[in-house]
Amino acid sequence: MSRKELIKSLKKKNPNLNKSELVNIIDTFCKVIQNALNNDKNVELRGFGSFFKKKLKEKYSARNPKTGEIIYVPERNKVRFKASKKLNKIINR
Repeated sequence: MSRKELIKSLKKKNPNLNKSELVNIIDTFCKVIQNALNNDKNVELRGFGSFFKKKLKEKYSARNPKTGEIIYVPERNKVRFKASKKLNKIINR
């Protein structure tokens, strides 16, 4: 589902809100999640899942698949999502 489709779906459920208010709600939601992850906090939405930051180790002997040369890959963070049991049940019916 794209951002546009999400806004249309929310507009159908909440016809009293205009499009700019819905866009503001989605932007605020995303920024709150980003700020929490930047501050090393996990974001848990009950019944949906949780977002968390995971450190990936540095690699000294990774290979560039195109040229085959050995390259260094520094340590970095990735955002991960783990679905809740309730969401998994709904998806796997």
